[in-house]
Amino acid sequence: MPRLHCPGPLREGASLALPPAAARHVQVLRLQPGDAVTLFDGEGGEWEARIERMGRSDVQVVVGSHHAIEREPAAAVHLAVGVPANERMDWLVEKAAELGAASLQPLVTERSVLRLAGERAGRKQAHWQAIAAAACEQCGGNRLPAIHPLAELALWQPPPGMTRRVLSLAPEARPLALPPAGAPLLLLSGPEGGLSPREEAAALAAGFEPVTLGARVLRAETAPLAALALLTLQAQPAPKAGR
Repeated sequence: MPRLHCPGPLREGASLALPPAAARHVQVLRLQPGDAVTLFDGEGGEWEARIERMGRSDVQVVVGSHHAIEREPAAAVHLAVGVPANERMDWLVEKAAELGAASLQPLVTERSVLRLAGERAGRKQAHWQAIAAAACEQCGGNRLPAIHPLAELALWQPPPGMTRRVLSLAPEARPLALPPAGAPLLLLSGPEGGLSPREEAAALAAGFEPVTLGARVLRAETAPLAALALLTLQAQPAPKAGR
């Protein structure tokens, strides 16, 4: 059944117009009035719905019952990444949403190639948020990761209350592991070429502990995703032993 992101509030029995991206999706699939779809607002759970009317560019649906279904990782992992160049950030956002990242903070660093400000930065944030929503439609995630506004790493204030880790090639870096008691984790990684020595020193001074994924040097868009996948697997409950 097609899944569509529809920002709330949603309530049973309501008749509403789908947002433009969801309406286009319905039309591409050639759905018809009476067909069933699943809606999610990104805040948790999903809703049954049925297409009520289709216009040339708009689609009206009737919302049905809510199901408190969650498919999120057991541990909340927030990514803060130096934005990689070209289309690689689009790919990173899509895969991070599929893997269950709780949020993503794009950062401009000393070695960043992509540098945006003002209206262009706002459009890019909206573009990345739409990519995350489409990824959640595909993978079944019912909580939409927030894509925060682009920020300069030197001016960025990390949110409080999270365990802080930074991907590093320093000799003292320890293997990446989940923090105890399932505490939310904030993982910082650099762009192509990594963080500069000054930026890494500032991160350590701000309470980020250096961690490593091993001896191989991964691409800027690969490293945070590999870390996210590792942490997601570590958070899974151990399977019960068979008899």
